Amino acid sequence: MNSSVDAGASDHGHRFHTIVTTVENKPGVLARVAGLFARRGFNIESLAVAPTADERFSRITFTVDVASSPLEQVVKQLDKLINVVEISELSPTESVERELMLVTVEATGRRRHELLELVDDFRAYVLDADGSHMMLSLAARPSRLDDFEERLRSFGIVQLQRTGRVALPSLEA
Repeated sequence: MNSSVDAGASDHGHRFHTIVTTVENKPGVLARVAGLFARRGFNIESLAVAPTADERFSRITFTVDVASSPLEQVVKQLDKLINVVEISELSPTESVERELMLVTVEATGRRRHELLELVDDFRAYVLDADGSHMMLSLAARPSRLDDFEERLRSFGIVQLQRTGRVALPSLEA
């Protein structure tokens, strides 16, 4: 197992830490890894899982709230799990993070034009539309999705789904 987590770091005061774990791509591994966080009382804020370029492995990206508990203990226990190959923590200042949002909003009359301007301002996409609704997509930093979501509230959000955060180290890191 290869661990590059500075588990005691406060990440410059950031409340959320992004933990990236490469695991063997086998049934039950995700449940064991997620269960470890739950047993330690960490709230998983975001979770994304997908196979890597090597189909023998999957990459699990967790964003955890560490405001009330140190991360060091859970990282040490995660390190002991048989199917864990590598663990790393990605600092927001040294990584690129993205999340995807799909959202359906009300879009009628004059407001439809306003909505299209907002879509253009945020560089979002219209995926589907009918006479009274639009389904939009935006992939961006989580904070940008938060801003977009807030701006959409005045139009009337019908349905909203956000993926888990994915992240990679910056090329300059």
